[in-house]
Amino acid sequence: MNTTEVSDGVYDVVVVGAGAAGVGVAVALRYAGIENYVVCERHTVGASFASWPAETRFITPSFPTNSVGMLDLNSVAIKTSPAYSLEVEHPTGEEYASYLQVISKFLGLTVRENTDVVQVAKVDDGFRIDTADGTLRAKHVIWAAGEFQYPRLNGFDGSELCRHTATIPSYEELEGDDFVVIGGYESGVDAAYHLACRGKRVRVFDTQRPWMEESSDPSIALSPFTHDRIRDPRFFKQVELYPYCPVESVTCVDGTYEVTAGEGLRFETRVPPLFAGGFDGSQKLVADLFEQRDDGSLLLSEHDESTIVPGLFLCGPAVRHDNHVFCFIFKYRQRFAVVAKAIATSLGLPAEALEGYRDWGMYLDDLSNCGEECVC
Repeated sequence: MNTTEVSDGVYDVVVVGAGAAGVGVAVALRYAGIENYVVCERHTVGASFASWPAETRFITPSFPTNSVGMLDLNSVAIKTSPAYSLEVEHPTGEEYASYLQVISKFLGLTVRENTDVVQVAKVDDGFRIDTADGTLRAKHVIWAAGEFQYPRLNGFDGSELCRHTATIPSYEELEGDDFVVIGGYESGVDAAYHLACRGKRVRVFDTQRPWMEESSDPSIALSPFTHDRIRDPRFFKQVELYPYCPVESVTCVDGTYEVTAGEGLRFETRVPPLFAGGFDGSQKLVADLFEQRDDGSLLLSEHDESTIVPGLFLCGPAVRHDNHVFCFIFKYRQRFAVVAKAIATSLGLPAEALEGYRDWGMYLDDLSNCGEECVC
């Protein structure tokens, strides 16, 4: 990675996070003519994806392109495709991390790996970015640190006794024959499927019934990829689904875990329950620099900028506008050029090359084109 320092010690932009959002918006900055930037990554490029359970794959399919020029759903940069690079339709996390690393290396992105950002503060007309190893200064900050490294660990009594699915290296390594999975959306069904394929008994509890939702939006209903796995005979044989059955508590006595669900139902297992409860997200680390929406998410300007701290931008799955939720790569990449253009304009750069982003669905100004109303 290019790690050249700027001469005056002040960057035009510091991007926090080198996952899909961080790498993608850094590429957009380059298209906008911004060279004086750095991407800070607490581990390595694509580390969150590399930390997925080994068996987990993208639910959104990858294809190189088509006759009308649509970009690969999982691409973060023009003229790139995970499908073409990896020769797979549904990449694993490890494979996708390698795709991000290739982009970073090929385009010469300026990335500081193993740089843990611990605080961002507004100072005069710029920002102070405190890391575990020192301090950086910047005119603008783009927070793109994602969600996966910040799993939601609470929600009911005894949740600390469970194991979040984001912390599992591989389902093959889990010992035991009788599993409880709390959460029936994509991560929960993914866990149940891989355990069922190994002959394990699995019970899945959810407050709703996502496997029966009728919607084409994968933010609401399970994806076709996941529905196909639910129809697998092994899943049908080994997995019991409990809809509208919220878990109220988990206790452990003498190595036996008791799960109490709605209407006083009680279930026992000798294996720590698996919690597919979603993510708090990294944005909580900078929440004090944003106003809050009624739903608890961060309030953004039309350019994805903080409404109270000018120069601070949000990028990634935590972006919200009205009822628009950008929780998949093909959704939040629509906003890369919006952020890059706003920053380039403030720096007096024309950002003409960003017009090319319109070729793959980047809407630079009009939020009415952002996408479906959805709930992650």
